[in-house]
Amino acid sequence: MRKTRDVLIQSQLFGGLPQEHITEIEKIAIGKNYSKGDMIFHDGDEGGGFYLIAEGRVSVYKLSPDGREQILHILKEGETVGAVPVFSGKSFPANARAITKSRLLFFDRDAFARLIAGRPNLAMNLLALLSARLREFTVQVESLSLKEIPGRLAAYLLYLAREQKNKEAVRLPISKVQLAGLLGTGPESLSRAFGHLRAKKLIAQDGAAIRLLNPAALQELAEAGKITR
Repeated sequence: MRKTRDVLIQSQLFGGLPQEHITEIEKIAIGKNYSKGDMIFHDGDEGGGFYLIAEGRVSVYKLSPDGREQILHILKEGETVGAVPVFSGKSFPANARAITKSRLLFFDRDAFARLIAGRPNLAMNLLALLSARLREFTVQVESLSLKEIPGRLAAYLLYLAREQKNKEAVRLPISKVQLAGLLGTGPESLSRAFGHLRAKKLIAQDGAAIRLLNPAALQELAEAGKITR
């Protein structure tokens, strides 16, 4: 198990802060453990605090009227969950569930607000985080509304290549059902999209392991949003 202090230092929100600030933040962090499938919060719950992922992965999603999940984010170690509603004084606008065995650090809203007062570095980090979330939503809305499913899949594979620092091969960190939810489609449509990419010799696939045979063509597909016939 990673030490809380190491998690804070390497996190998206707290990384780069002075050591004395890290010490103060560590004092208000409350560790919480979740098994795979456990709910962290539900859509509409009061936003009484936010979470930092120390270990594991978390899915943030909405439910459609027919019960289908639209995944908004798949978050990993070092990323925050539920920060936006905490600082807007509102309830959580989505659901969050652990998709692997996970350990999260919980920060009470009032305790964190007292801590952040008079600490401009921490406030700037928080603004950067919220701005990044807004950019992610903008890109996601554009992708879901303008791109065909193969284009969405190509963009995601290129994102994984950057995240995993490997231009030639990636490994899916989530199940295909979860990936379908993230891309705003169903498992059958996702399977057809993988088939399109294989037929075009853009990828080779062995389960969760995917080789990127033509990254340049994948980039063109991701930008165009559809496969040219």
